[in-house]
Parts: sequence; C-alpha cells; structure tokens
Amino acid sequence: MDRRKLLKGMASTAALPAISRFPSPALAQGGDARTLRFVPQTNLANFDPIWGTQYVVRNAAALVWDTLYGVDENLAPQRQMVESETVSEDGLTWTFTLRPGLKFHDGEPVLAKDAAASMARWSARDPMGIMLKGIQEELVAIDDRSFKWVLKRPFPKMLFALAKNNAPCSFVMPERIAKTDPFKQITEYIGSGPMRFMKDEWVPGARAVFAKNTDYVPRNEPASWLAGGKRILVDRIEWIVMPDPATASAALQNGEVDWWENPISDLVPLLRKNASIKVDIADPLGNIGSFRMNHLFPPFNNVKARRAILMALSQEDYMRSLVGSDDKLWRPIPGYFTPGTPLYNEEGGEILKGKRDLDGAKRLLAEAGYKGEPITCIVAQDQPITKAQGDVTADLLKQLGMNVDFIATDWGTTGTRRAMKNPPGQGGWSMFHTWHAGADCINPAAYTAIRCNGDNAWFGWPNSPEVESDITAWFDAKSLDEEKAAMRKLNKDALDFVVYAPTGFFLTYQAWRKNVDGVVKGPLPFAWNVSKTA
Repeated sequence: MDRRKLLKGMASTAALPAISRFPSPALAQGGDARTLRFVPQTNLANFDPIWGTQYVVRNAAALVWDTLYGVDENLAPQRQMVESETVSEDGLTWTFTLRPGLKFHDGEPVLAKDAAASMARWSARDPMGIMLKGIQEELVAIDDRSFKWVLKRPFPKMLFALAKNNAPCSFVMPERIAKTDPFKQITEYIGSGPMRFMKDEWVPGARAVFAKNTDYVPRNEPASWLAGGKRILVDRIEWIVMPDPATASAALQNGEVDWWENPISDLVPLLRKNASIKVDIADPLGNIGSFRMNHLFPPFNNVKARRAILMALSQEDYMRSLVGSDDKLWRPIPGYFTPGTPLYNEEGGEILKGKRDLDGAKRLLAEAGYKGEPITCIVAQDQPITKAQGDVTADLLKQLGMNVDFIATDWGTTGTRRAMKNPPGQGGWSMFHTWHAGADCINPAAYTAIRCNGDNAWFGWPNSPEVESDITAWFDAKSLDEEKAAMRKLNKDALDFVVYAPTGFFLTYQAWRKNVDGVVKGPLPFAWNVSKTA
C-alpha cells in the first residue's frame, strides 16, 4: 500500500479516539471553551527567539515576547511597543519612545534599557541586525522610556528591520536576560507579550503551554498579522505535539484538538467531509522549498557541484511529494523570490527550466572533483515538509552516483546540527531541507537565506561579494525601478553562485473546528482574536 492510501486509511478511523491508536498526550475530548488546543508544525525543542531561526520558535515567541514594531497584512511596518520615533535630518540618529505602562510577566516595567539590550543581542545574529551593527555608533537608553540608535551612515529600511515577521524578530526581553551571549540559549522565558510561557508545564516532544497575560494592554488598532491590538480571548493555549499526520487528523475530527497548523494535502479531502471542520489555505503568499548545501566542505564548496544539483533536480518531483496531484497548490520558480509580488523575476533561471540533465550534472560533479565521499543529508522525519523533500533528494543523489549518508532525525536536532561547522563526517552535514515563508522572500530585507556574507550568513555560510553587492544595491535603491534592476541582478547572481537550490513554490493548509472563530491567513498562526465556544 502506498503512503497516501495508508495515511487516508489511518486518518479515516476517526470513530476511535486518536489516543487509543497512537501514542499521544492525554487529552480531554471536548475541552472547555477557555483552553485552545493547537497542533503546531513540529516540536518546540528549544525556546530562544534569537538563538535560532526555526519558524516554530518564532511562532511561540510571538505569544510571549512583544516586538518594537510588527509587520501588517500589507507587509508594512507598524508601531507595536513603540509609541513614537524620530529620525534626525541627516538620517543618522533614530530615537524611539516606548508606550507607557508596558510590563514584563514578572511584574517589572519594560524600560528603554531592556529594549536597547534586546536590540544589541538581536543585532548580533540577525542579518539586518548585523548590517545595523556594522554601521552603529551607539545604541543606548536616554531615559526610562526612550533610547537612541546612532549610525555612521543612514539606514532607510530601519523600520522594516525591526518589524519583519521572520525569525529572529526584534523581541524585547528584560535586560538581564538580553545580556545572555547571543550564541548561547536563554533559560528564562519572560516577555511582555499577550501570553506567558508556562515553563513548569513544558514537556519537549509532547506539550508546551501558554497562559493569558492579564496585564497585557493591546494597542487600539485592529489586529493585523504582527501589528495592532493582540487581544487574547482564551485563558490557555496548549500546543500538543503530534508528528504523525494521521494522529493529528483523527484528534481534530474527534474534537480532542481544536486547530491543526499544517495538515498534509493528502488528508484535506477527508477533513473537508467532516461537517465540524473548516479547512483553508494557511497563507496565500505560500512557501519556497529549500535544498540547502554546506558551502564550507566538499563537494558543495565547489560551485560546479552546486550547479549540478540545479541541473538535475525536478521541482515537480519535490512539489508532488508535498502537495500530491493538486496543481493549484504549487508552481515551479526559476529563482528565489515570491511569485506574484512586485519584485519577482526569473533572471538567470534557465538552469531550472526544461528537461532535467542528469548526464550534464554528473559531468559537473566530476569536474568539481567528487570522488564518492558520503553526502550527509540531515532530514527531519517529524516535519512533513522536510521528510517528503528528503525522500526525493535521496533518490536524486543516488541517480547522480553520489554516496548518500541519510541521517533521519527530528526537527529540533536538525536546528542544532545545522549550526555546526564540523566536517560532514565529524558531526557536521552536507545538506538539509527546509522552507521559507513567501512573506519573507519578497525582497532581501527579511530574507535570511539569500545572504552571502560568509560566517555571518545563514547555515551553509555562502560567501559571495557579488551577491552581497546586489543586496546592498537594493537597500540603497531610491525608486521601484532601481529596486527591480537590483533584484534582477540579484536573482541571476544568486542562481549562478547557487546560494541554495529552490525546490519550488507551494501552498499549505490549516484546519480548525467550527467552534473556533477568528483564524486568519498569514505566515504564522496568529492566536490573537481567536475564540472558542464549548
């Protein structure tokens, strides 16, 4: 029996409680209306919003830590913790004033020194933060509510840097926590956001719990993505980890859980037959699949080996593995940017178009000096997006005559291991799979994965001064035409260099029970303004 038939058969046995068929946390069926039970995309293995970039951590962090700014559904930055900001005439001094009455979960007031320390920690890890740190004169508190960021040259996209919705964002934590080495994980989870993290109830691999912060004062504006009034309408949100899609499907149908972040497309027809469940596209801006290679070690330290992957991979194979036969859920992309957005282009994308050239790819691998060394593929099995892509990659690499060292692991371990710079055979890696939200890929501002600044780049550590020059040209652009020109050159140069291999553009679903109201579309599951009736 094939995988899709097996999953449908397992998930359709919803007449039996999910917990009787598969190991899962004990859940009270038909839970009270003040507790929202949510199945996240994967396990919350660690919880430091600056230490890593996994979306699951960002999603949890958005509940606990508030941000200075937040991007709205129009992708525009809006004030969040900030009441006002001013910029000097020369563009070098930004002064920020916090909203009055902000309070951390431990009862302490949020002060400007907390925000300044948090931005210092953020700027050590985030690509845009690193850019700011490189031109920083000083970042200091002025008084209890105001701080200033003085630069050596103007940075017009400051607000985009502080508002972007990808991880890490500009989360504000108490100064004593923010002073933790940005390359070490924090151990206290105190923020000023709309929910408190219940550390004593955290069971990695099973459950994470968030309780309503009754001291939180939402903004007056309507909520819009990460901006506006974040009103929490339930007392608790319990994240119930269910890596098996059939388990999650059955639990949702039985009312054991209320909301499933990412049901796989194979099970959507079954869910739609249930009169108690709603299913919809999670985010119309979709996602870009990623085959991420390690630029530090053979064979992918040689651009010919990386280009061999582009010549050989079939985006359709990858996308079919994710979405099945529904052509409305995917499209090929000969480049790196989100289709349908103003700066999308296909410059230099010929290598990803047309018939796949396995023979040509094998020749390039030989020219790159590949001699059969193991290709260590780190593939998370508890994340359907990575598991499906990993299976396609294992087959592809074998067709190319490569020696596949397939490491089946979990997403939390992937997040830790991909940060290691050891050689592949010594605890390191050759490639891993991930994906990037389309909202993060409309331009270079929030696009961590496109950066090519060596040790400061994202995992794989690509180093291309030409690509970085293109990114700088976009930041410096003074008109839409200049931005488009910079983006065309960036797409071509990034493909020539092969920053990573895009595996296609795809949409995903979310599903929730009809007694849950307020679920909206977007790049993360926004819990504010979501209510539940018994």
